[in-house]
Amino acid sequence: MPDSAAERFQIPSMRDRVSPEEWQARIDLAACYRLTDLYGMSDMAANHISVRVPGEDGAFLINAYGMLYEEITASSLVKIDVHGNVLAKPEFPGGLSYGVNRAGFVIHGAIHEAKHEIACVIHTHTWPGMAVSSLECGLLPMNQTSMRFAKIGYHDYEGVVLDLEMQERLVRDLGDNNALILRNHGLLTIGKSVGEAFNAMHRLELSCRAQLAAQATGQKLVEVPQAVVDATWNNYQPGTRRPYGVMEWPALLRKLDRIDPSYRD
Repeated sequence: MPDSAAERFQIPSMRDRVSPEEWQARIDLAACYRLTDLYGMSDMAANHISVRVPGEDGAFLINAYGMLYEEITASSLVKIDVHGNVLAKPEFPGGLSYGVNRAGFVIHGAIHEAKHEIACVIHTHTWPGMAVSSLECGLLPMNQTSMRFAKIGYHDYEGVVLDLEMQERLVRDLGDNNALILRNHGLLTIGKSVGEAFNAMHRLELSCRAQLAAQATGQKLVEVPQAVVDATWNNYQPGTRRPYGVMEWPALLRKLDRIDPSYRD
């Protein structure tokens, strides 16, 4: 008999039911969920990270609504299209039938449909992200890390993202940026790879934490000249440097493998 709840909640492997390319995408996405939790950016079963399914136009993978980030595996992910239709889902134990949160496919489906070059979308509700999203000043380019997001997009709060009519405005406000602050809501980043999107979210989260820490002192902030901010922002752009995530993503996977390799199941 199983001796733990984790063993009882064993999801049958999807490996033989998908292409090798999709299986690798599942491993990377499951790793991203685990890392997002490990770095303190999860919100129990809420929020979403999605990745486009290679070779399947309009299909992407997302979390089953009801699972914690720390327990997500490659086989637990649900495949849906940009309209929220379930294309494939795992067999959950115990008679459970987890679906997909509507807000997830409304936000993620809009971006995957509009930006075919984007592989991964990450959305979080961290306390630093929610705090900065609620400040009129938004994210300040007050240090080198935050200057990477000096031209970040903003999307005004319209309520819980359930209305498909919000999709066009969401994509418009994201524009050509790789990050978006959802006012009074949270943070969103995108990338051409899972590693790139995670790198952006980690740095955006760090920027929010640093800003709140500095503002909490009540001291006057040092203002960086706009020309320096612009030059620093430019140094962070894809055309100036190598893509983000390429170097550290394998190291992050090794980190997870040392802690708990079950994300690969």
